[in-house]
Amino acid sequence: MADVEETGATVAAAPRPRGGPLRSVRDSLVVAKRNLLRMMRIPEMVVFGLVQPIMFVVLFSYVFGGAIMVPGQASADATVYREFLMAGIFAQTVTFATAGAGAGIADDMNKGLIDRFRSLPMARGAVLTGRTLADLVQTALTLVVLAIVAVLVGWRIHDGALKALGAFGLLLLLGYAFSWIGALIGLSVRTPEAATSGGLIWLFPLTFISNAFVPSSKMPAVLGHIADWNPFSATVQASRQLFGNPEGVVSDAWPMQHPALASVLWSLLIIVLFRTLAVRKYRSATA
Repeated sequence: MADVEETGATVAAAPRPRGGPLRSVRDSLVVAKRNLLRMMRIPEMVVFGLVQPIMFVVLFSYVFGGAIMVPGQASADATVYREFLMAGIFAQTVTFATAGAGAGIADDMNKGLIDRFRSLPMARGAVLTGRTLADLVQTALTLVVLAIVAVLVGWRIHDGALKALGAFGLLLLLGYAFSWIGALIGLSVRTPEAATSGGLIWLFPLTFISNAFVPSSKMPAVLGHIADWNPFSATVQASRQLFGNPEGVVSDAWPMQHPALASVLWSLLIIVLFRTLAVRKYRSATA
């Protein structure tokens, strides 16, 4: 362990981590366990996270369901719209978890906990990876509860359990990708409140300029084109196909013609890009 001179005092440098990739995986799992235990001790975090998506399901299903017609149908049908809607609600739920991820990391930064982790001989990316993995588990729990609520209001899976599991896998991959955006936001602001605001303000246009609530064919041409190439839309469209739910009129844009592949590619690109930026920010923000 090396010593460095700073303002006349001897300060011990942080020990270097050893063990390579396996050590990084183990450190990440330890941090994930810590965050999961914290969530279990504060159950209101999970409960409040369920309230908003359940409200969206009920409001859109019963308030707007009878007024919005899915293209390809002869008239507005609330049952058809509910099935069209649910993939969008699922995707919105996993992406809105971004705000919670950012707020949690900002809170740890504010309390100095990240600096304590940094002083330990652990992989530099483990703190962020562990946090995002814990958020992924919470998101999966939220999806299970939300799927039960969706079934109660009339949503159904029509193409079998395996395809449905594939759809949920794409949704969780998207949620995990967006949690890295939340991690970067959490490291870039000073307070958890700012992280929450910063994590939500850009999500509303992202989710509403998409095919989540209305088909992109009903939008003005420019917005429709943006919606077709929106990463969020690719996951929604792929989920509808795998669930066997109504799709409406599908655009000729490549992501809408190959939504499952587009969803995976978009999610992996977001993970690689924002994980790199977040780990780099982590090193400089806590140095």
